Amino acid sequence: MTKGVAGIGKTVLTQKFTLDWAEDKANQDIQFTFPFTFRELNVLKEEKYSLVELVDLFFSETKEAGICRFEEVAFIFDGLDECRLPLDFHNTEILTDVTESTSVDVLLTNLIRGKLFPSARLWITTRPAAANQILPEWVDMVTEVRGFTDPQKEEYFRKRFRDEEQASRIISHIKTSRSVHIMRYIPVFCWITATVLEDVLKTREGGELPRTLTEMYIHFLVVQSKVKNIKYDGRAETDPHWSPESRKMMESLGKLAFEQLQKGNLIFYESDLTECGIDIRAASVYSGVFTQILKEERGLYQDKVFCFVHLSIQEFLAALHVHLTFINSGVNLLAEDLTTSKWSEVLRDKSTCFSQTAVDMALQSPNGHLDLFLRFLLGLSLQTNQILLRGLLTQTESCSQTNQKTVEYIKKKISENLYVEGSINVFHCLNELNDCSLVEQIQQSLSSGSLSTDKLSPAQSSALVFILLSSEKDLDVFDLKKYSASEEALLRLLPVVKASNRALSQLPVL
Repeated sequence: MTKGVAGIGKTVLTQKFTLDWAEDKANQDIQFTFPFTFRELNVLKEEKYSLVELVDLFFSETKEAGICRFEEVAFIFDGLDECRLPLDFHNTEILTDVTESTSVDVLLTNLIRGKLFPSARLWITTRPAAANQILPEWVDMVTEVRGFTDPQKEEYFRKRFRDEEQASRIISHIKTSRSVHIMRYIPVFCWITATVLEDVLKTREGGELPRTLTEMYIHFLVVQSKVKNIKYDGRAETDPHWSPESRKMMESLGKLAFEQLQKGNLIFYESDLTECGIDIRAASVYSGVFTQILKEERGLYQDKVFCFVHLSIQEFLAALHVHLTFINSGVNLLAEDLTTSKWSEVLRDKSTCFSQTAVDMALQSPNGHLDLFLRFLLGLSLQTNQILLRGLLTQTESCSQTNQKTVEYIKKKISENLYVEGSINVFHCLNELNDCSLVEQIQQSLSSGSLSTDKLSPAQSSALVFILLSSEKDLDVFDLKKYSASEEALLRLLPVVKASNRALSQLPVL
């Protein structure tokens, strides 16, 4: 099994493996390699096939050649996190015959458990949140795609920006912006960053560059709107970015993004678009105009499959939809079972209630799938970010007092000894709200040499982890002896150990 966050390069890795095998460059002990994607297999949810028939369906050459017996075979299943098949590993019938027809989910569960075709090699890719669907006892090896190293990030931006001075300014800016810098290992995020900064440098000579994640994604949305206006609508670059038509389009895409995020879906079919009020005939226009936001693919039987270019874009649009709905109508989509008036009885300040509901909802998520969504939602509460969306927002609502209450609520949550990953994410949220007080406190202690991890509160420990993880440089060697003398302190520093290439410790077993 290979794990990795969205956009890190898992699919490209499987494609490279298949290409090298096909060109006789590697893995020549394998007789056949059959790459599948879960988004294609989803279409076959109601169908029945034998394993041989399934292979013949996707790879007609095997049928034409009359191949029905395989020996050294590798099956690749890309995107377990996109699977909509009911994979039940405990109550599924046992299948051992490759020529016996059954549902696709039964085929897959028996393949994975080693009951069907036990000599076959399986390679499954997935986002980390979905990896626990398959029990460890059925997995021989787990690998992780880690993304760009520091030299690779720099190489990417220097290739994208031929102007040496411009490239150096962008690289320097990314290193000094904590929110942006910590995402830089994801290739797709580097592309989004480059797209935004290229436009900003063109239109704001010597101006301030985006510093937070929310600001970066707002600019990305505006850039795509400008492209549509100029390329497709024949408008001038100085014309307003948002027309009634494009506003309606973004509302529909936002609704789609939010509803599917709640269900944990990254890919959508025509029925999903219809439910969000998107005309199927216009779907191709959506993906053609906003090609950098929503893309259309052809699956098995040429069925249309839609997905956002990157999960983070879906999360941003989902947050924008929730924010717009609350600002325009007072409806809190995160607590639809309670009316706005009921919330007002509980808390006089609806905005504070709205933000705190979002924080609680994200922290209660079992797999962290709302982490980025929360960062974006809180970032959108800043007036500076709402000004950037002028034209898309019909009204703005920002209150420094409300934001300060949200900051205090987040700090309270951190002090409650949150699990490490949760506390790290809410530090990102504080960053989006422009509050760095806890981080600055720890940085001062680090600089003065007075830091003792055994005496740190949970909030201070989390701040230390956040600082180390968002360091300008890759962690080659992490010396635990500097920071931890107790088991509890060590446990809090485990995310840093994972991010480093090598860790030094006085403990006998790490």
